[in-house]
Amino acid sequence: MRSDRKKNRKRKHSLAKFFIKLLVLIVFLAGAMLGALTVLDYNPADSEMIIIAGTSSARPNPGDTIKLVSWNIGYGSLGDNASFFLDGGKDVFTSDEERVKQNLFDITTFLNEERADITFLQEVDHRSSRSYNNDQSVYIRSQIEGSFTATFANNYKSFFIPYPIPPIGKVDSGLLTLSVYDINLSTRISLPSPYTWPMSLLQLKRCLMVDRIPLKGSGKDLIVINLHLEAYSDEESHAEQMKVLMNILEEEYARGNYVIAGGDFNHTFSNVDLSKYPQDPDKWTPMIVDTTAFESNWNVLMDSNVPSCRLLDKPYVDADKSTFQYYILDGFIVSKNLKIESLHTEQLNFVSSDHNPVILEVTIPSETSNESGEESGDESGEASGDESGDESGDEG
Repeated sequence: MRSDRKKNRKRKHSLAKFFIKLLVLIVFLAGAMLGALTVLDYNPADSEMIIIAGTSSARPNPGDTIKLVSWNIGYGSLGDNASFFLDGGKDVFTSDEERVKQNLFDITTFLNEERADITFLQEVDHRSSRSYNNDQSVYIRSQIEGSFTATFANNYKSFFIPYPIPPIGKVDSGLLTLSVYDINLSTRISLPSPYTWPMSLLQLKRCLMVDRIPLKGSGKDLIVINLHLEAYSDEESHAEQMKVLMNILEEEYARGNYVIAGGDFNHTFSNVDLSKYPQDPDKWTPMIVDTTAFESNWNVLMDSNVPSCRLLDKPYVDADKSTFQYYILDGFIVSKNLKIESLHTEQLNFVSSDHNPVILEVTIPSETSNESGEESGDESGEASGDESGDESGDEG
C-alpha cells in the first residue's frame, strides 16, 4: 500500500512538472512570437514616396471625360462561395488556389471590358498565405491591356498573423492604382490608427495613396486618391482618418487642382438612402459619415440602386438573396470644379468579390469653362446611379 501511494505521488509530481514545463514553453513561445512581431512590425513613415511602375506619355486634356473604377477585390478570395470568420462566417481560408485564380481572371476580364482611364483597387495581395503567395499586383498589371502607369501602397503587412485556428499567416497587401495617364508623383500618406500595442501588431496600417497627374497644356494637376478606411473602429477613429483625407482634398482644391478620392470608405455617407437595405443590429453595421460639413466644395457620391458590398457571414451562391445583409460602402468624393457625368455600381452579384465595382465619369472643364464650380454637374448628394441595376443580389 505504502509503495502504491509513493508511486502515485511520484506520478502526480511528474505530471505536475510536465504541465509546468509545458506552460513555461507556451509562455516562452508566445513571448518570442510577440517579440518577433514587435521587432519586425511594418512601421511606415507618415509620408513616403512610391515607385511608379509602367510607362505612359498620355495626359488628360481640359474638356476630356475621364472614367474611373473603384473596386475592393477581396484579395481574390472573397467570392460568392465565401464566408469569413470576422463577419460571423466559418472560414479563415475562404477559397482554394484554383478559385482565387478564377476570381482574379474574372476581375481582370471585367476591367479590360470596362476600359477605365483610372482604376482604384483595394485588398490586392502581394504575397500572402491567404491567397497562396501569388503576387496579385503583378498578375493584374500583366493582364490589363494597353499602356499605363501603376502604383502600389501597402496597408497590411506582417510576416505572421497567429490567429485564429488555422492562423492567417503571412500577409502582404495593399492598394493598387492603374492609370492610362502619366502619374508623375505618388505618395503614401499614413492614417491615424485606433489600435495600440500589442493589438496594432495584428492590424492594418491604413493609408491614402495620392497620385498626381499633370494636365496637358495646363499648370494644374488631376489628384487621384485611392483609399480603404477603417471598418471596425469607433466613430472617433474613423473621423480622424476622414479629417486627414479632407485636409489633403482641401489643400489641393485651394491650389486650383482637380481632385478625386475613391475607394472603400467602410462607412456610408449620410446622403445615401438605405431604405432598400435595412441594417440588422445583430450584425456588423457601418457608421454614417456626416457629409454636410464638406459639401460646399465637394460632390459626395455613393449609388443606392445597387449594394456595393455584402456581409460574409455565409456563402452567397445558391442562397436566398433576401436573407443577406447588404451595404453601401464604396464611392467617391469629387471636387466641384469637375463635372459629374454619371455614377453607378455595377451589379456583378458578388461572384468574384464581396464588393461590386463602382464606376464614375467626370469631365474636366475646358479652358473657357467657369472653374468656380458652376458647371460641376450634380450637387453634393446621392448620385442617381443606373436605374436598370438590380437592388441586391439576383433579386434586388
